[in-house]
Amino acid sequence: MNNDRWGILYCPKGRGSKQREKIQRVLDEKKVQYDFVQSESTDSVERLVSMLIHNGYKTIVIVGGDSALNDAVNCLMKEEKLVRDTIALGVIPNGVMNDFARYWNFKEGNVEQTVDWLMKHRVRQVDLGCIRYTNKKGEQCHRYFLNCINIGLLADVMNMRKQTRSLLGSRTLSFIVSLFLMIFHRMDYKMHLKINSDVINRKVMTMCIGSGPGYGQTPNAVPYNGMVDVSVVYHTGILQVFAGLWLLITGRFLNHRSVHPYRAREVVVEEAKHALVNVDGRLMDTPEGAYRVDVEQEVINFLIPD
Repeated sequence: MNNDRWGILYCPKGRGSKQREKIQRVLDEKKVQYDFVQSESTDSVERLVSMLIHNGYKTIVIVGGDSALNDAVNCLMKEEKLVRDTIALGVIPNGVMNDFARYWNFKEGNVEQTVDWLMKHRVRQVDLGCIRYTNKKGEQCHRYFLNCINIGLLADVMNMRKQTRSLLGSRTLSFIVSLFLMIFHRMDYKMHLKINSDVINRKVMTMCIGSGPGYGQTPNAVPYNGMVDVSVVYHTGILQVFAGLWLLITGRFLNHRSVHPYRAREVVVEEAKHALVNVDGRLMDTPEGAYRVDVEQEVINFLIPD
């Protein structure tokens, strides 16, 4: 395999093929050598990334969002370090949520600029957060994440937003509809948390643990310092909830009086009954019992802008 040849995994966001045709046209115009594969479903992403790895591709580009990137890094982490270190992962944003791509200033509509940056092959080693938990069968499991984990109310809202976005198409409209539906959902959860030397044992509305920007909830997090940022939101009145959501939309989430920020190497969740867990924008099976989140530092080669 030519080391300069890209393996590109296209994760379609809808039924249309215009975006795929545009990306291929840009790649051809810029004379990029590549092979294109397309995922049939969310379950096929890891299988196809594994196929690209084992066929010798050293540059793997995901055309998709946060969830597709999550599948890709979890597939890469199954490989030995010697193999993983030879592979660079890139992204052309094309998902319902593209938060990690936006952190690096990759924009969904600017394919030409994105391809130009990827062609320069500027590599940055980035951290992965990791949630370690026990599943319903009693098995010890783990899942890596690039951006964040949400636990509680916002995990529920993000799950609704993803579903409504796929139906409505509009990011703004789907968010408004999700907020309306949120009124009918549970607003707080009994949690027992250990963050650094602090112990939190009380009702919590939502918690975000971010190695990246966390959809605005951990805006100061950086994916290369060996730590995660944590935002814990205590229970508050419904008007304060909407005030907090407005601050979230406008990038001032940490200014809300009910938000308590931390920076940590490990977060232990001793108890969070009935609280949904969302990993990089995708709902996961709720862990059984206690679980913890930590960081593996600089383990993925990621292609960043010039």
